[in-house]
Amino acid sequence: MKFPEFKDYYQQLISTSSISSTDPSWDEGNAEVIHKLAQWCEDLGCEVEIEEIEKGKLNLLAKLGSGEGGLLLAGHTDTVPYDQGRWNYEPHALTETNDRFYGLGTADMKGFFAFILEAIKNINWKDQSKPLYILATCDEETTMLGARHFASNTQIQPDYCIIGEPTSLKPIRGHKGHVANAVRVTGKSGHSSDPAHGVNALEIMNEIMFALMNLKNKLVKEYHNPGFSIPYPTLNLGHIHGGDSPNRICGCCELHYDVRPLPGISLDGLDNMLRDALTEVEAKWPGRIDITPLHEPIPGYECSADSPIVTSTAEICGQEVETVNYCTEAPFLQDLCPTLVLGPGSIEQAHQPDEFLAFSFIDPTISVLSKLMYKHCFEVK
Repeated sequence: MKFPEFKDYYQQLISTSSISSTDPSWDEGNAEVIHKLAQWCEDLGCEVEIEEIEKGKLNLLAKLGSGEGGLLLAGHTDTVPYDQGRWNYEPHALTETNDRFYGLGTADMKGFFAFILEAIKNINWKDQSKPLYILATCDEETTMLGARHFASNTQIQPDYCIIGEPTSLKPIRGHKGHVANAVRVTGKSGHSSDPAHGVNALEIMNEIMFALMNLKNKLVKEYHNPGFSIPYPTLNLGHIHGGDSPNRICGCCELHYDVRPLPGISLDGLDNMLRDALTEVEAKWPGRIDITPLHEPIPGYECSADSPIVTSTAEICGQEVETVNYCTEAPFLQDLCPTLVLGPGSIEQAHQPDEFLAFSFIDPTISVLSKLMYKHCFEVK
């Protein structure tokens, strides 16, 4: 059988739109991408399972070979939305120029599956002793629905997992989590000339922000991990809106903030800290403050520095293992087996106009994936 060339895989992945978004006007699911991957994997001899998690939201698990353990290569098939006016290239087409592939998902991260398929094509699998798994998930860019569901329900037990997010081919063994909440204050509007006839939501929010800034300082003082470039949890006030006129008492105000906890900080413990920080303000203004998550929280993740996957992958890549401050699906897949994040392209291209993958990553990535497959799916002789 004649298989597609590497660029053909890449082009079809990028040209097939699979945006996930909490805004229904953008959200479109990933079914078409999953079915393309399924056909390609089957053509390469894989057993393929597709599971619809929600309508239009699919996971794929492909398996090549048999036996216990083995290697899981994972990634997400969805992309973020895009601003057409800021792109110089068509987001849903693969444009080749400047020694780069341009397009939505070239780096983050649909293109990773083209590398996996190309590496599989270049290997003689007749002496394979352990299985290779390929996991393609949905909704990483929003709820991480696919990875959460897979980790909670799968029966496979691979030895190790690699998630192909763009890390410039540097192995990543840890990252922070992400918690994002909305705080809504409901006051009572009125004429600004008589404050006694209203309850100013902006003034209450000022007290809330003061309490959150105290918590921010507490997190810096009480938690420290020298393995991170920013060695403490961060708390950021990211969005606020309230009121409509300078001569009206503000009746409603909403603040969005996020926290990025270090690995080891429990999500329940962090939630308790956040609630405790606002206890006095809530007691002062009963019934006027509501806190709701903007998405399900994501825990921090860390793979032991002593794990064999850490040392062997660092040797294969010729790179020191690092940690990062952004989030991936690793906390969920780490529940199955030791997990690293490693892939082509730069995280600086993720979620940016004119996203691209430099051609300089192509041959090294195929080489690294081939070596990982030999290392973990073949008997050492």
